[in-house]
Amino acid sequence: MRALFLAGGLLLLALPGLAADRPEVLALNQRLATLHADPRVAELAAYEHLQAQQAVAVLAKARGKQRDAALYVAERRVEIAETMARVEAATREADRLDRTRSELLVEASRRDAARARQEAERLRIQAQIQSEEAERLRLAAEAETLARQEAEDTLTSVAGQQTAKLSAARQKQAGLARQEAELMSGTKLPASRFEDRGEVFTLAAAAFTAGQPKLSAGGASSALALAAYLQANPKAKARIEGFGDQQTPGQRRADALRDALVAAGVPRARLQSVAKGEGSAKRAVEIVVSH
Repeated sequence: MRALFLAGGLLLLALPGLAADRPEVLALNQRLATLHADPRVAELAAYEHLQAQQAVAVLAKARGKQRDAALYVAERRVEIAETMARVEAATREADRLDRTRSELLVEASRRDAARARQEAERLRIQAQIQSEEAERLRLAAEAETLARQEAEDTLTSVAGQQTAKLSAARQKQAGLARQEAELMSGTKLPASRFEDRGEVFTLAAAAFTAGQPKLSAGGASSALALAAYLQANPKAKARIEGFGDQQTPGQRRADALRDALVAAGVPRARLQSVAKGEGSAKRAVEIVVSH
């Protein structure tokens, strides 16, 4: 790991004027240096660390339109290196705890068995928590790897027509934001479709309490996921179109969802709620997100 880190450092030192006009490169290198300086994880995730250094080197040389994309890839790879180092560290700690538990079980045969079993159970639970955390971090790293791959695919499509390229990039960005929102909220976003007016999410009538303009438990979960999605797209705005029934006006449904998004941290100025006629069991509210 140390050899990889030194190789990456030499690569970046070879770039003239780096400190003067690439503050974002310096910031990413500082994060990698901090990771390398941590004795708990310095020797872990060597491959991901090297990939991150290479991505930062590419960013340092990027110019023009390529710079934003290169910055995105570099930031993702640095995050992956940090995450994978924590995953491996957590896995090692879980293994260590499991070994300690086994040793305690042996010791229990020679000492107070009841107390030893209690301690072993505590360590087992702790090891299980560590393992679950390691698995969560691994899944997060896999999601980031997928996001990086999609970003790299976008970079290779520069020869396409400008309109088609812009549309594809927006849909990829929406896909990445969807993954981030689902990871942050722990809830799946509703399915969406892309139309000329924007990305359209649909909530069914089950998202509301029967006969009331109040979100159900499932609707509240969807609202949290939508809020995380909008926060992952800070420039996006949402038009909330409510469809009513005989008991609940569409405007009140739209307002209820808007209020839930505001409560979850989305600025009210980015939201608009309107009524749109009669709804159905499959369509109570549509959220039109313009990126």
